[in-house]
Amino acid sequence: MTLQTNPFDDDKLREECGVFGIIKSDSAAAMTALGLHALQHRGQEAAGIVSFDGEHFRSHHALGHVGESYSSETVISRLVGSAAIGHVRYSTTGETALRNVHPLFADFDFGGFSIAHNGNLTNAYTLHKQLVKRGCLFRSTTDTEVIIHLMAVNNKGTVIDRFIEALKQVEGAYSLVALVNNMLIGARDPWGIRPLVLGRLGEAWVLASETCALDIIGAAFVRDIEPGEVVILDGKNLQSLKPFNKVPRRFCIFEYIYFARPDSMLEGHSVYETRKQIGVELAKEAPANADIVVPVPDSGLPAAIGYAQQSKLPFDLGIIRNHYVGRTFIQPTDRIRHLGVKLKHNANRRFIEGKRVVLVDDSIVRGTTSTKIVEMVRAAGAREVHMRISSPPTKHSCFYGIDTPQKEKLLAHNYTVEKMTRFIGADSLAYISMDGLYRALGEAKRHAGTPQYCDACFSGDYPITLTDLDTNEIQGQLSFLKIKKVGE
Repeated sequence: MTLQTNPFDDDKLREECGVFGIIKSDSAAAMTALGLHALQHRGQEAAGIVSFDGEHFRSHHALGHVGESYSSETVISRLVGSAAIGHVRYSTTGETALRNVHPLFADFDFGGFSIAHNGNLTNAYTLHKQLVKRGCLFRSTTDTEVIIHLMAVNNKGTVIDRFIEALKQVEGAYSLVALVNNMLIGARDPWGIRPLVLGRLGEAWVLASETCALDIIGAAFVRDIEPGEVVILDGKNLQSLKPFNKVPRRFCIFEYIYFARPDSMLEGHSVYETRKQIGVELAKEAPANADIVVPVPDSGLPAAIGYAQQSKLPFDLGIIRNHYVGRTFIQPTDRIRHLGVKLKHNANRRFIEGKRVVLVDDSIVRGTTSTKIVEMVRAAGAREVHMRISSPPTKHSCFYGIDTPQKEKLLAHNYTVEKMTRFIGADSLAYISMDGLYRALGEAKRHAGTPQYCDACFSGDYPITLTDLDTNEIQGQLSFLKIKKVGE
């Protein structure tokens, strides 16, 4: 019987990755595994942990969920040391294979060096070609490895000097954690597109993609790592460097809409409160003559609450999600595949039948799932179905660490809202405006010319140069190596 990746996943943009690091902890590997549990939503393909005991590095990498790979006491007990870094992966460059699972590791003249990356480098292919000509041998097909080779070909200065010099040559979005000898390093790209936070647990320092990873281990939030900042933690002290030219902050706005966990705080904003406020603004801009507000679970829930409160309409869970659909499923027949969406969602008929329903979701990508959801709600007896989306239309691909289809496959790139309404079978469809989204984040509106966030997936305004794409070396997502080994 053939097992394969679940074919009934929602038609969503996919989370990039999550990183975690800790130093001066007696249970570094266990704490890292817990932190990765909290960050599981950011990547479900694979997980890895590298620890350091003052003399040796130890690692464990595996495909699948954190709980599948790190529930064994034997695995954790082998990852000895008071420092560790970890990573959960959803691939945006490189195929799903163990050789691409972070943290990556390399031996240098100064000792071992391990690194984990959330984001995407937009000149990785160009750098890769240059480094291969210089004799570098690449082990993986992930863009992050170019950082290791840039450090290897520069043998001047300290490890921190070489690390910073490598980062000055890369372009794109990155939040990095690295482990070298007795130092934990964190770094964020100058635009601050991807998140990275600093925490404290007793004498231990912690770095993580989101504050929910601090919460799970009982660590206190200290602050966000600043855009363009490199922090060096040796267990006692924190050294902060800002070696890059200052550029406007452009934090990824989609973190607030969908990617981050609702219980996280990012850049001073509660993710949950922000999503509720997006729903409030959406209700102001696009009211509906309806009887009930229903979220498309789970990501549409906070915005639906805000929409219902502002509209003074009843809120109910008119769609129930099955949380026990795994990553793998028996190879489906055509008939089972046709039932697809019902494996994850089922209409709660009693609360829908005979009513005019407002469905609130966070985004529409290809439109396939939205079409099935609308069809399912109608089949449950809804008189009318009005779709409301808590993000502007997704018209452009992301090249900064989010797995999006090429723009030709994005529904909003090809269709007007009117045509999309017909495509998904709704009675009406409305998105929040760009200014409405910014108002939900406490801004009066989106600033023309220099927006406060990265909203390229909506606007096409890419803040960082797309070197590899602009040179026509590759198209679509920046997967710069196409070779796969047999069996991978």
